[in-house]
Amino acid sequence: MIGNRITYRTADGVRVPGTWRHAFLRNFDYHLIDLFIYADGLVDCWGLVTLEEFEKQVRSGRVATELPEGAEASAHQLARWTFGPSRTWLTPEILVAEIRDTIDRLNRRPDSTERCLAAVDAFLADPTEERRDAAREAYLAVPVTQRHYALGDMDHKDRPLQILLAGPGGVTEGRPDEEVSQESYDWALSYFEERAGWIAEAAARVPADGPATGFAPAVHLYESYPLKPSDDPGTKALRNEFPAAVEVDGVTYPTVTHAYWALSVADPAVRAAFAAAESTFAARDLAAAADRAEGWEASRTAVMARLLRAKFTRHPELARALLATGDATLVYNDSDSAFWGDGHGKGRNWTGRLLELVRSELHAGQPD
Repeated sequence: MIGNRITYRTADGVRVPGTWRHAFLRNFDYHLIDLFIYADGLVDCWGLVTLEEFEKQVRSGRVATELPEGAEASAHQLARWTFGPSRTWLTPEILVAEIRDTIDRLNRRPDSTERCLAAVDAFLADPTEERRDAAREAYLAVPVTQRHYALGDMDHKDRPLQILLAGPGGVTEGRPDEEVSQESYDWALSYFEERAGWIAEAAARVPADGPATGFAPAVHLYESYPLKPSDDPGTKALRNEFPAAVEVDGVTYPTVTHAYWALSVADPAVRAAFAAAESTFAARDLAAAADRAEGWEASRTAVMARLLRAKFTRHPELARALLATGDATLVYNDSDSAFWGDGHGKGRNWTGRLLELVRSELHAGQPD
């Protein structure tokens, strides 16, 4: 199960999402490890391997699904112990099937449970024995550890599903000595009719506050030097080093970056020098040589928000470029700062987040 266990690794500058679960790795003794599974099909079990290579490691016992009594085990820098009689729900086949499902979910593809439920829907729409057999086969392809949760019903588990797939006179996994009665089968049919209603009602609900995430693809705001004024700058206009004058406390600075570094210093008397700096690099160097304003780290985000508002209020053509990004997540590259930039997925991306805030304010201020 993925749940909220989301992690990433960077491959060729691309962030690959993943998740993790516990496993025992046998390397002389047994070691409790975090098994990382990634959307591109690679698995990290003390080294990245393909899914096929991982399956070989499971079948060979290196990734253990059996825990023999008397074996020594350890959790790194935590504890050592000896196995007593143990019980595991995993077999090599089940573990590999669960990992395959995890990769499907990371890629937002239907996993074995969703494929099973799709086959069930096909059977209910056209209840032939051929379709029942196909649905039963899809159900048996779901890892046995996950079948109870197929319907997402903690009260009935997968009992209605088993009855539906067995049919009147058939037997279920849970009760192999008891034939399914017509009454039980009719109950299962009514269960799925009600379930279809619940699903339709849930799908029709619209969040009161709109979507939680943007509907447009993310826009990457890459560093680009040197920048020059342009009638159609596109997303380059959203960069802080783009030449677009801003005025702060009676001083006009050539870029947001010049103004930011000027406001970062403790002595207001030296800020005019920043306005005359020939480049954003020169402004940064001036700031590095000066004392920082008191409480700067605590206030710098508010200062940047103020400067971005000043920029896009003063330059309507640049405001249009920002509005043109729609609802997209704005990913800001900054090689100098993982605070302001995305940092290849490891930074805080504050510039991108503040640009989205200002974009929202611009939308709110537009006439109906």
